[in-house]
Amino acid sequence: MHGIENLLSFAPMMVVALTVLVVMLAIAFKRSHFWSATLSVVGLNTAFIILLVQAFGVWEVVPLKNTLFAIDGFAHFNMGVILISSLACCTLAYGYFETLKDHKEELYLLMLISTLGAMMMTSSVHLASFFMSLELLSVPMYGMLAYTFLRARSLEAGLKYLILSAAASATLLLGMAFIYASLGTLDFASIAKAILERQTVLPLMIVGGVMMLMAIAFKLSVAPFHSWVSDVYEGSPTPISAFLASVSKVAMMALAVRFFAMSAIPVMPSVEKTLVVMVVLSIVFGNVLAIHQNNLKRLFAYSSVAHMGYVLVALVGLGEGSAGIISMYMAIYALTSVGAFGVIALMSSPYRERGHTSVSGEADDLRFYQGLFWHRPVLTAVLTVMLLSMAGIPATAGFITKFTVIFGAVQGMRFYLAGLMIAGSAIGLYYYLKVLVALYQKPKAHLEFDANPHWGIKAGGVMVLFVTAIVIVLGILPSPLLELAGFVMLK
Repeated sequence: MHGIENLLSFAPMMVVALTVLVVMLAIAFKRSHFWSATLSVVGLNTAFIILLVQAFGVWEVVPLKNTLFAIDGFAHFNMGVILISSLACCTLAYGYFETLKDHKEELYLLMLISTLGAMMMTSSVHLASFFMSLELLSVPMYGMLAYTFLRARSLEAGLKYLILSAAASATLLLGMAFIYASLGTLDFASIAKAILERQTVLPLMIVGGVMMLMAIAFKLSVAPFHSWVSDVYEGSPTPISAFLASVSKVAMMALAVRFFAMSAIPVMPSVEKTLVVMVVLSIVFGNVLAIHQNNLKRLFAYSSVAHMGYVLVALVGLGEGSAGIISMYMAIYALTSVGAFGVIALMSSPYRERGHTSVSGEADDLRFYQGLFWHRPVLTAVLTVMLLSMAGIPATAGFITKFTVIFGAVQGMRFYLAGLMIAGSAIGLYYYLKVLVALYQKPKAHLEFDANPHWGIKAGGVMVLFVTAIVIVLGILPSPLLELAGFVMLK
């Protein structure tokens, strides 16, 4: 009976895994872009409904905690964000890849497998499940990033992420090996116990902790391990850039918070100092490098470096008590990223014809958006809300999350980090306003890219409008988000 209860705790993950099999069989039976996308969306919706039922106690499931996974409020919240983001990316991918002449169906398999890995990451409490779930997320990403392989930049993005991610995974494994060699355990809680009981810190333990921190920093695109992020964001298909910015970042941050909070690794002075240096570099480099970007995807890439720095401010300042604040920040960041990339996806396609050749169909350059307001006012309003939320302007959800992180830094007596975050946000305001100014300028006589005239009634358009409504409502009425963050605690 106890084994059945444990299985029921994994029900949302099991539904996603089952969806992978159903989509695979559907592709084998008859190739259909519509049915592959529909089955994927139905499976993700089913998993999300089951998750809600479990989280709110309608279907009573005992919170699970074993040696590999812990299904608690923290895992439920982050799984929900991952499922919503994955659903949004699936709907964007359907419209974006509709004109692709190659096979489109396998993309949804890769997306579902990656989503399953992301869900597992949120509940991992053991170094074995840490690595297994991280690779389940990462390996399908290689194929998704290079899916529009006729574009050289897409192949470059996939190859660059493959090589650098493999190096990061090797560093992560070696760090785990050093920690196991010095402590003799792989369980997060046991690692914490062993560290706190020891009077001296072994050099091997320090090296292992720092190596794991470096690998986590790479996956989060935290400076100085951020060099890949701009090329990968720019080269990959826009819905996949959205997936990387939302699902991947939320899952990795959730796993990082659980690992650092439960394993007591940051207690080691060298690891804590390294983390602080990374936070400072991320905020400085991310904002400064974003200033000169005229490519929207590269701008959002460097912006994400700064945002990851902001999130880690809460972890440095509050430690284990930061779980709710970080989860709330990452949820809003994921939604705004999906909304911003969603606007680009609605105006883009994998390729477009120019004479007898195919060229990139990505509407990612700032000049393509000059005067967009005069042609597509509602779509411009969506992008405006997303940019203002990323900048942390009041009356958007982004303001509330930034404010809570700054407040957390002050509570943790990290005044210099709070000041740096305010300064970084001021710089960020400049490059976000640069995009806004272009949107409302005098339009060009000829539009190189434009959204479908009926974009608002298509699946991707409806999703983007829904996300915009959430960002505005939570900005004006933030109490539900703040209350929810209070329940998102590590067990």
